Amino acid sequence: MIFEGGQGAKASPNDHQEHCLMDWLEEPMCFISSFLDDPCAAASTSTPNEITSCEWWAKGQEQYDMTCTTPSLSSTPSTANSPQLLPQAEFSRKRKKPTSSTTGKTTAAIQDKQRTVGVPGKKVQEELVEEGEVNMKLAGTGRKVQGKGGPGASSNGGSKETRWAEKLLNPCATAIEAANVSRVRHLLCVLQELQSLSGDVNHRLAAYGLRALVNRLLFTGISISNIGGAAAATTEAAVTFVTSETRLFRSALIKFHEVSPWFALPNALANASILQTLARDPSRCAKSLRVVDVGVSHGLQWPTFLDAIARRPEGGPPLVRLTVAGAAAPPGPFSVSPPGYDFRSHLLRYAKSINLNLQIDDANDLEPSSLALRRDETLVICTQFRICHRNVDDRMAFLRSMRKLEPDLLVLSEIEGGRCSGGADNGYPAAFAKKAELLWRFLDSTSAAFRGKDCSERRVMEGEAARVLETAEPAAEGRERWQERMAAAGFEEEAFGEEAMEAGKAILRKCDGNWEMRTASPAAAEAVALWWKGQPVSFCSLWKPNRPM
Repeated sequence: MIFEGGQGAKASPNDHQEHCLMDWLEEPMCFISSFLDDPCAAASTSTPNEITSCEWWAKGQEQYDMTCTTPSLSSTPSTANSPQLLPQAEFSRKRKKPTSSTTGKTTAAIQDKQRTVGVPGKKVQEELVEEGEVNMKLAGTGRKVQGKGGPGASSNGGSKETRWAEKLLNPCATAIEAANVSRVRHLLCVLQELQSLSGDVNHRLAAYGLRALVNRLLFTGISISNIGGAAAATTEAAVTFVTSETRLFRSALIKFHEVSPWFALPNALANASILQTLARDPSRCAKSLRVVDVGVSHGLQWPTFLDAIARRPEGGPPLVRLTVAGAAAPPGPFSVSPPGYDFRSHLLRYAKSINLNLQIDDANDLEPSSLALRRDETLVICTQFRICHRNVDDRMAFLRSMRKLEPDLLVLSEIEGGRCSGGADNGYPAAFAKKAELLWRFLDSTSAAFRGKDCSERRVMEGEAARVLETAEPAAEGRERWQERMAAAGFEEEAFGEEAMEAGKAILRKCDGNWEMRTASPAAAEAVALWWKGQPVSFCSLWKPNRPM
């Protein structure tokens, strides 16, 4: 099915800006005011090229509340205020046994838990201490642990010493793989007490990790006397894209795009690079533009691009064809929208308002017959965070299929996972550990992005990100491995232009100061990497065919 937007008399930039301003004044749910008033959104200065500057989405749709509300997403009661099974003092042999009147209360709490789950609390404690898996100076503050930390806590900067959730989750994954039933039982019992979707980063990671490990248990068929089922029952239900309500899904997408560069930076780099490709060859001005979208933006990437291309001095192309090829890559985190969601009508309406001729269609694969390519069009393929969800052996086949299309530009963005080695390192425990570390960075960065507010929009994004722990594909690979694949498929890398770099810097200026944009060594590659607190998160790179097919 093809959706078309009309083309009419060209409006001046001043007329368009005035038109947008009038829409902001007339639209009571305009996104600009909602972001400025929303305590969850980071304060930022909007520019004419930002997505919130335009009425592409708001106009003509039903009104809904964009404010950050207290979530009511779980069907099970929160365990955030439940008593701790294992207080801090119980985890260190260097500390003397407490002699205060609280000792009896602590012992009674542990004994009550032993009677409930049938697990010797002392044995759990001693085992964790002996193997050094948990440093129970939770959050590195030295305070006594009476309850779970607040949602804004970032565990003292995310140092390895304070990231205790991974020190429980990773050994549990190893124990599951080794079918060590007693070990699994002990670790699940501790995780069950510490997990909380409304706590700090450690508690939230423990909650998402616990659910993933219980599902792994069910997959392997290991029986641990229903402890796995009990853990799942006491874990709050995580809301994902598919299970969220459509209005909340829209709200979560827009808010996250505003407060975090996780997807906004690759989108900005891609859009600026497409414009750069058109500007380099004046003959392309008379050609139609074909953009094949194999990404996770759900339409959010394109309003800014359409606005920029319509404002060029030479005007926009005679036709812009946007082909959504989401079905060409396997579904993964952030790729699937809830039933009933469709951005096409809003995007087409916006294109018509800026006098841009836009068509939107779908493709199930990247075969030339499915895409119906034309010789008189500039072809751009934008693949973002989707190829990694293919089997390792299928990734090369997918790259070769894109190479056969002879694109004028290919934008590749992927998660930075480091170089994967062979052998046992590619087993379930190692892959789980890498995914847990990536999820830590996501949860830690969203705490900063949403200013510690535990709101529905943040929970949707975090619940969707946590799906990475349960996906079957291997852990993310590093930029070097993707470079090798792209070269083998017949592509050569290209540098980002100055406009693209400036667009990326503008995105980061609105976000938390722990984000940074790094370029690779000039002798190595031209990719732009996104880092959080000194650790790599993702990279974006540009490619062109290096030889005729």
